[in-house]
Amino acid sequence: MEENIINMPLLGDDFPELEVQTTHGSMNIPGDFKGKWFVLFSHPADFTPVCTTEFVAFQKRYEAFKKLDCELVGMSIDQVFSHIKWIEWIKEKLAIEIEFPIIAGNDSVAMKLGMLHPGKGTNTVRAVFVIDPKGKTRLTIYYPQEIGRNMDEILRAVKALQISDNNGVAIPAGWPNNELIRDRVIIPPANTTKDAAERLKKYDCFDWWFCHKKL
Repeated sequence: MEENIINMPLLGDDFPELEVQTTHGSMNIPGDFKGKWFVLFSHPADFTPVCTTEFVAFQKRYEAFKKLDCELVGMSIDQVFSHIKWIEWIKEKLAIEIEFPIIAGNDSVAMKLGMLHPGKGTNTVRAVFVIDPKGKTRLTIYYPQEIGRNMDEILRAVKALQISDNNGVAIPAGWPNNELIRDRVIIPPANTTKDAAERLKKYDCFDWWFCHKKL
């Protein structure tokens, strides 16, 4: 009996090439987003309560994502006509227009992305992938079907990744409201004894291995 092999893109991997049908037409992912950040997120099924709250939450933050030059792409294994009818329902009943594309996935696509977890039924789990402008996988999160996501955390993660890339720094827990250093960022570890000593003079430090600064 042939077994389905569940793959998932690991951090730093090239995101798998996908030719998909969406509510905005045919797309090549990640090729169509070359040079941009994007968040691809899956949901178990259209016309379900938790997924509806998630799509409304993503749409309400869509402008904030776009200000980061980051696009949103939804996905489930429902067909395109189901997606279209669902977003029409959301617009009519909730007065929210979903502006980002939704992929009509299939088992092959879902398996490439590790979205089908046999222990959780036949629907896709709530997966989140953050992809950078080079098509590299930078963050992955998997939620079970019964728990909705926190979109502010996903938005925070994209901001943090961009700041880390652009400034060569690390980002503390809960940034920009960290309990120790608030909105400051962390200097990468010293590699030599000379560098360790100089850090104490150059930056604010708890010790030479924990130095931080304002952006």
